[in-house]
Amino acid sequence: MKIDGQCHCGRVSYRADIDPERVSICHCTDCQQLTGSPYRVTVLCAREQIELTGADPKIYAKVGENGRTRFQHFCSECGSPVFTSGDDIQPDGWGIRWGSIRQRHDLKPRRQIWFRSAAPWTSDLRDLPGSPTE
Repeated sequence: MKIDGQCHCGRVSYRADIDPERVSICHCTDCQQLTGSPYRVTVLCAREQIELTGADPKIYAKVGENGRTRFQHFCSECGSPVFTSGDDIQPDGWGIRWGSIRQRHDLKPRRQIWFRSAAPWTSDLRDLPGSPTE
């Protein structure tokens, strides 16, 4: 599937060719802290599948609980997370952050990881009252 996207301000932008079956939710505590949310949604892919069309993102490195270094790619202007990457050992070690993808509503998560860190209420959201706008 061909996708495109950008950070919130539009400075960092890209095009990519991804497999929509590779969308996952991560509940790890690093993703919770980096997003300020209970989980993060990412499309996994290889670096070769991504073409940067705007400015280069800023990169922050962090060693995770599993001992592997992950690089967080984000816009230096607005702070939006755009990509994640790891060492070159993993062929599909890159990920595109779901919120940056223009076609995100066509991409449904297919798996969850680090579920032991999941907030217990995340599976009960259907019962919350909702409003189509605010």
